[in-house]
Amino acid sequence: MAFELPSLPYPADSLEKAIDKLTMEIHHGRHHKAYVDNLNAALADQPALQTKTIEQLLREIQTIPEAIRQKVINNGGGHANHTLFWATMSPNGGGEPTGALAEAINSTFGDFATLKTKIKEAALARFGSGWSWLVLSNGKLEITHTGNQDSPIMQGKTPLFGVDVWEHAYYLRYQNKRADYVEAWWNVVNWKEIGTSFDKAKN
Repeated sequence: MAFELPSLPYPADSLEKAIDKLTMEIHHGRHHKAYVDNLNAALADQPALQTKTIEQLLREIQTIPEAIRQKVINNGGGHANHTLFWATMSPNGGGEPTGALAEAINSTFGDFATLKTKIKEAALARFGSGWSWLVLSNGKLEITHTGNQDSPIMQGKTPLFGVDVWEHAYYLRYQNKRADYVEAWWNVVNWKEIGTSFDKAKN
């Protein structure tokens, strides 16, 4: 079965606290769609791979035929990363995490403010295009960043959320002010979704 572009879980103009409508429309309808289309094209003559989930493809990336491996990294990673990105934002987002996730953040980083600082540092440290991530690695929270559309799943880690720092994610509103975009992003972060993913990954 071919991979499909997921629908946005909210209207494109509903994240205006951080991201404008036009950016959302272009980002989802053009960029993400291109990753899905290109992934399906790369797998067109690989029926065995077409039955795998995107997580399986990325987790087993070294078993993918070399001729298409980079295409799967680029486009499969782009599909997985963006699917998570949309899900971990909400018009009713913002605030701070609660429950087990909040406890783990406080235990690992000291407090929520430090998490925010470190996510921002990772976002600004990524030269060029990429992502800043909060991941679960060997049962522990970790902040990392990856280039292009590389997914932490390929490293055996479970991404809980990622901040997309490709210029297409923020340039219409923020131009070269990546730090301002990352700061605004916290106004739409969906802690309920992220907390549920954390609980599931820990169990």
